[in-house]
Amino acid sequence: MAVIYEVNMSWEENVRLVTPYVPGEQPKEKNIIKLNTNENPYPPSPEAAKVLKGFDAELLKKYPDPNVTLLRESIAKYHGVKTSQVFAGVGSDDVLGMAFLTFFGGEEPVLFPDLTYSFYPVWSELYRIPFTEIPLDDTFRIRPSDYRIPCGGVIFPNPNAPTGIYETKEVIREILNDHPDVVVIVDEAYIDFAGENASVLDLIPEYENLLVTRTFSKSRSMAGARIAYAVGSEKLIDYLMAIRNSYNSYTMNSVSIAAGVASVEDDGYFRESVEKIKTTRDRFTEEIRTMGFTVLPSSANFVFAAPPAPHTAEEVFLKAREKGIYFRHFSSLRANPYLRITIGTDEEMDQVLRFFREEI
Repeated sequence: MAVIYEVNMSWEENVRLVTPYVPGEQPKEKNIIKLNTNENPYPPSPEAAKVLKGFDAELLKKYPDPNVTLLRESIAKYHGVKTSQVFAGVGSDDVLGMAFLTFFGGEEPVLFPDLTYSFYPVWSELYRIPFTEIPLDDTFRIRPSDYRIPCGGVIFPNPNAPTGIYETKEVIREILNDHPDVVVIVDEAYIDFAGENASVLDLIPEYENLLVTRTFSKSRSMAGARIAYAVGSEKLIDYLMAIRNSYNSYTMNSVSIAAGVASVEDDGYFRESVEKIKTTRDRFTEEIRTMGFTVLPSSANFVFAAPPAPHTAEEVFLKAREKGIYFRHFSSLRANPYLRITIGTDEEMDQVLRFFREEI
């Protein structure tokens, strides 16, 4: 005789539900102009390429260094800090996700802008972190006074994504002064395109609660290697390392570690690549402004631009896609009128300009 069990709960009721982050499209077609994910159009450092070509595959049979010592030492030397002040992870999303998990465990909401990196609310929901989105002002800038409320932490990119707007150190210092009792994270994924002395790394000695995150995916042309890091006080890094080692000790592979060290040490190539992108960005911005585009002032390797009426961003996005040109378009209310256009090579941006002249 069969036994019939009464089911009181579906297993799906125990599933952690979250609306996932949607990454930029990675098209497989050849001969396209891919300007939708803010990758660097130039190759990585030739020194990193040499490391990859000469890498001893025998090393892959062993686990990588869990402390990523060589890369952390190289980054620490580059920035003039202690190795114990550097945390390395598998891309910014790994580093930032760990930071959310580590530092945003309070009952008060974490604060970040309403138009910003769209992974922030995803991590908040995933880790059950309360959050409040603080509206940018009418010029898409942060008002520090709006952050002067009780909170469990603050995070924002600088320059911001997707707007490309850079906030001064005075703005960030004001937020830090208002919140000495929580961790403030400045996501500097695009800071290398903002100019000399733009970073707030120099504020770390003053603020034990400041964490600055960086990535090799943009200015160092290594998005495929998945390398990122955070710099902060030794206490902050100790907390991050403890959480990382409670989750996955062997996060970064041996190949990425070796290539990352080579990239850091080839500073001349890095600076040359950054300057080329900045020059192309400024030229492209002026060109499309003459066509009637509204372009926000960008300090990143992309521009946030709204096409002139009667054209809509969605219309231009779809037409460009048909021509093999990929931009990024966001559906949120404030971002909807704009296209985020990654800066490619001069040749690629000239083709985009020709497309605009034909269609707009």
